[in-house]
Amino acid sequence: MFDAILFDNDGVLVDTEGRYFRANREVLAGVGVELGEAAYVELFLREGLGAWHLAEARGHGATRIEALRAARDRRYFELVDEGEILIPGVAELLPRLASRYRLAIVTSSEPGPFARTHARTGLLPHFELVLTRADYQRSKPDPEPYLTAVARLGLPPARCLVIEDSERGLRAAKAAGLCCWVVPSQLTAASCFDAADAVFPDLAAVGTRLLQGQQPVVTEK
Repeated sequence: MFDAILFDNDGVLVDTEGRYFRANREVLAGVGVELGEAAYVELFLREGLGAWHLAEARGHGATRIEALRAARDRRYFELVDEGEILIPGVAELLPRLASRYRLAIVTSSEPGPFARTHARTGLLPHFELVLTRADYQRSKPDPEPYLTAVARLGLPPARCLVIEDSERGLRAAKAAGLCCWVVPSQLTAASCFDAADAVFPDLAAVGTRLLQGQQPVVTEK
């Protein structure tokens, strides 16, 4: 059915979204901005806006924002280095998928944090293509990241499947004309995925569908 599978990164391959939320929350708290989970989901995982405008609204200029961003990244790196970050089952699943499909990562992560995240995962050799935030102009929910990936793979959109965990990722994939399966993360479990082609409980269920043709428990659209 598909020739290529395009994976989001954070929350799909690596369990880093909660750590990124924590890093942003802690740094913003230092300048009097309270970033709760609901606000994080809305600003980061639905709209892709980030939260620096909340600091700007408190009078912090560009120089201070850049310092806050650097502090956020340092704290995120500390949290990433603390423990296991692989989504359960992904290390076993990817080699099997790579034997049948062309694999790509399409992420909104900046190159530095992305590289730090994967410094010890061992996942990247399974992927033919990796696109980070530096590889396109407009981030998700704009379709440009996925359109760029499809163009570089040289495949028609109908032959590509996207695996996402967030509303903005889903919107980007559908706007690009791609089939999108969603595996909600803990942070996105309450989100609306009505536009998804399928919603799976975990990556194991995705693997069952793709590798064995069986029918796992799934909400079909």
